Amino acid sequence: MRAGPKGTVTADPLVLTGWPTARAKRRERFITDYLITPRGVGAKEPFKLRPFQREIITGAFGPGIRTALVSLPRANGKTMLAAALGLAELFVGDASAEVLVVASDQRQSAITLKYAKRMVELNPELAERVQVYVDRLYLPENDATLLPLPAEPGALHGHDPSLLIVDELHVVTEAVWEAVTSVTGKRPESLTLAISTPASSPDSIMWRLVEHGRSGSDPTFYFREYAAPDGCAVDDRKAWRVGNPALACRDPFLSEDGLEAARKTIREPVFRQLRLGQWVTGVESWLPWGAWTDCAVDRRVPPGERVVLAFDGSASGDSTALVGCTLDGHLWVEGLWENPGDPRWRVPREDVSNAVDVAFDRYDVAELACDPWGWRSEIESWAQRHGEKRVLEWNTGAAQRMAPATDRLFQAVTTRAVTHDGDERLAAHIAHCVAKRTPMGDLVSKDKRGSPRKIDAAVAAIVAFDRAAWHTTKNRKRTRSFA
Repeated sequence: MRAGPKGTVTADPLVLTGWPTARAKRRERFITDYLITPRGVGAKEPFKLRPFQREIITGAFGPGIRTALVSLPRANGKTMLAAALGLAELFVGDASAEVLVVASDQRQSAITLKYAKRMVELNPELAERVQVYVDRLYLPENDATLLPLPAEPGALHGHDPSLLIVDELHVVTEAVWEAVTSVTGKRPESLTLAISTPASSPDSIMWRLVEHGRSGSDPTFYFREYAAPDGCAVDDRKAWRVGNPALACRDPFLSEDGLEAARKTIREPVFRQLRLGQWVTGVESWLPWGAWTDCAVDRRVPPGERVVLAFDGSASGDSTALVGCTLDGHLWVEGLWENPGDPRWRVPREDVSNAVDVAFDRYDVAELACDPWGWRSEIESWAQRHGEKRVLEWNTGAAQRMAPATDRLFQAVTTRAVTHDGDERLAAHIAHCVAKRTPMGDLVSKDKRGSPRKIDAAVAAIVAFDRAAWHTTKNRKRTRSFA
């Protein structure tokens, strides 16, 4: 397709006299009257909205709805429906409608544009009215534009969308979502519509929005979740139909043999997440889904209690954490210093040292276990002030020590033998942890080298819990020796 418009528009505007006034009904009418399916089942035939697609349109474009989230497994026509709704917005939306399609990158967002272009080409009535550019669609009669954008905060500024479609919300960052919401809401009926498969981690904007939608507390927020029942067998075909409306609807466009082929070739957690719409662990996360949250209790550690502290420090880019653990296995964050995103930022070492001193004054500290990298001088100073037998080096890079400690906390979390105070910062660091296989056992690591998703507080928690368990065992042996 050459650059620039296909030609000057001379056709009169479409006659929409007598059409419904309700937002959802007008869009359904346009899609069924004017759009042609560009590919797949029903290709080159009129676009047939299935009941579940009508349900999505009715809910998302309902009165007073400003934000809509649809959680839907792959291969259920998310991108095709987004393209259809984008085109409908050009013709039946606000004057000078602006449709933005935001995806993980420019290539992904361009897929929606490609489908929309093909729908225009397949209907002569649309083709003679819409100007098709390489990077956008333009409808002169309504001064309306459909534009794909990458999920980058800078790309979203300066727009006034009537419809903003976020494709695959699970890969969108907090910063991008904030940029998205900052440009919407200027028009009387503007809508942000996110359509996505579940994310692989609870530390995601999608999970927070899913929780918000499940609460049912926001009348301006529409939420629809398609997922197989929790705990179902991975080969349960009835469960497949519950989670995949394109498989269970009248005139389905998803086949069971296609799902079966996918089940045989990808890992079970990935199949459950992407093809059954379930929120699961094992895709990336170290801990089972929801296991850490289930260990939260309302407890404050009183002054004078015997505890173990663990320290994992950095010089600048990463975060620095001081985590405590009682001898009966309760974790809390005593201090956490994180880079706010400033490349010039450095850990405030004096503040960290003060926090260590305060902790020794407040609690009966059995031990402070310190990862020595980059902090040897401070560790030596702490040992001089608080006792060399109580301040020890504990190298978190030594797999022969770290792997058993990692397994100890994993087992404690999954059996609820450990508790914590629900600190959101520690929960985020725990959620960032990916299991790394080694001959000695699993270790925790970031999702990739240089990732901004920090895990230092999680590492400190692993060390603190391990050392608290050691001291508990030591105390028990002493008790038995005096019996």
